[in-house]
Amino acid sequence: MSVRKAIPQKEGLYFLTITCSQWLWLFDITNSYEIVYNWFDHLKSKGHLICGYVIMPNHFHALIAFRDIGKSINTIVGNGKRFMAYALLERLKEQQEVGVLSKLSSDVNETDRAKGQQHAVFEPSFDWKECFTEPFISQKLNYTHENPCRGKWKLAASPKDYKHSSAQFYLTQEQGIYNVTNYRELGDIDLTK
Repeated sequence: MSVRKAIPQKEGLYFLTITCSQWLWLFDITNSYEIVYNWFDHLKSKGHLICGYVIMPNHFHALIAFRDIGKSINTIVGNGKRFMAYALLERLKEQQEVGVLSKLSSDVNETDRAKGQQHAVFEPSFDWKECFTEPFISQKLNYTHENPCRGKWKLAASPKDYKHSSAQFYLTQEQGIYNVTNYRELGDIDLTK
């Protein structure tokens, strides 16, 4: 699972966007938002910190403080995408979503098909931005938290009302459905490297 540009191998705070293949509403179709939370749990178990997020029906944004654990961030994210893809495919098969599975199968490129891949669950690359400054971090969090209320989405009247988001924590200081770490409390993670 590729990335448009390799992330430097260093700890720091990163804003990631991971998108379902063909922008299909896979998290919504399968009601599988917890698959992303399970990946977050795995990241936490390795010492990384989840500082903000929103899980939309077909993509998610996350603000993650990665620690240097001897693996590249690209590898960590690629493995996470694989883990989530397997779980989503299991749900789609259980629900007999034949049409969706067919679309995901048709999206596999020849190179990946030759390696045995049968379905393309996520877009091949993911977007990322390294976060160094308070204004940039705030901008990314605001964008993340406003996402469910904007444009075509209208999934909630207010960011704090959308349950698959860290907005409630940042707006009310009360943890929501998934506990996050305030980025202002990162302490030993150097954001200026």
